[in-house]
Amino acid sequence: MKYEFIREHQAEYRITVLCEALSIKRSSYYDWRSRTESKRAKQNIYLLNRIQTIHVASRESYGAVKTWKVLRGSGEGCGLHRVERIRRTHGIEAKRMKLFRASNHGRNSDPAADNILNREFKVKAPDRVWVGDITFIKTRKGVLFLATIIDLYSRHIVGWSMSDKQNSNLVKDALLMAIASRNPKPGLIHHTDQGVQYTSRDYQAILNAYDMIPSMSRKGNCHDNAVAESFFSHLKNELIYHRDFADRDEARTAIFDYIEVFYNRQRLHQTLGYKSPIEYEMMNVA
Repeated sequence: MKYEFIREHQAEYRITVLCEALSIKRSSYYDWRSRTESKRAKQNIYLLNRIQTIHVASRESYGAVKTWKVLRGSGEGCGLHRVERIRRTHGIEAKRMKLFRASNHGRNSDPAADNILNREFKVKAPDRVWVGDITFIKTRKGVLFLATIIDLYSRHIVGWSMSDKQNSNLVKDALLMAIASRNPKPGLIHHTDQGVQYTSRDYQAILNAYDMIPSMSRKGNCHDNAVAESFFSHLKNELIYHRDFADRDEARTAIFDYIEVFYNRQRLHQTLGYKSPIEYEMMNVA
C-alpha cells in the first residue's frame, strides 16, 4: 500500500518527496495517517507485549528472526521488519555471542583416531554421529566441568555429566548416559578432540564394547568439532556469562535447566528449520 510505504520510509526521505514520487497528495496522506495511527499504536503495544514475552521465554537468546518465527507460528500476521523495528525502538536485544577459542590438547601423547567425520556435520538420521567435548564453568567455590554428547542429526544433547574433576569418569558418565537413553546401533561414529580423557583406555573400551567408530579432530583445530564448540558458546553466552554462581551446586542446577528444559525442548535452531531438537526428531523420525 502506498500510504504504508510512505510511513515506513519517512525517516529516510521527506514526505513531500515520497508523495510526489507516488503521485499522492500530502493532505490525503496526512488524513490517512491520522485515521490509522491510533489503531496501529494499539497493535504495536500488543506486539511489544508478545515480543517481550518471547524474549523472556527464550532467555534473551532470540534475535528478530526467531522472534518473528515464533509469532508467525502462533498465528500473528506481522512482518519481520515490524518486529525488528519494535525490538530496536525498545532496546530488546539478544545476548551477544562471543567467538569460541581453540583448546590446546597437545599434551596428549597417546595415539589419536583419524578424523573420519571430516566436518560432515549434516546427518540424515539420528544416532549415526555423536560429538563430545568438555568445558568448564567458574563459580565462587571452584570450577565445575561439563561433558556433553550431541547427536548431530538433531543437535539433541543426548548425554551430559558434571564434576569438579576433569577426568575420564566425567566423559564416561556422559557417554554412558547417552547410550542408556538412545541405545544406538553398531557403527555409530563418535567424534571428539584428542584430549587425554577421550584417548584413555577405559573410554576407548566403552566405544569398542558398543561397536562405535572413534573419530578425532586434528590437534588444536576447534573447527573439526564445531557443533560441540558452538553449543558451549550458546551455553556461555545465554547463561554462564550472565550469572555469578555461588557454588557448583547452583551452577549444576542452572545448567541442568538450560540443557533439559530449554535447549533440548524449547530453543529454536536455524539449522533445524527453527525447531527445537526434540521437536525436530518427533517430526522427522517415524
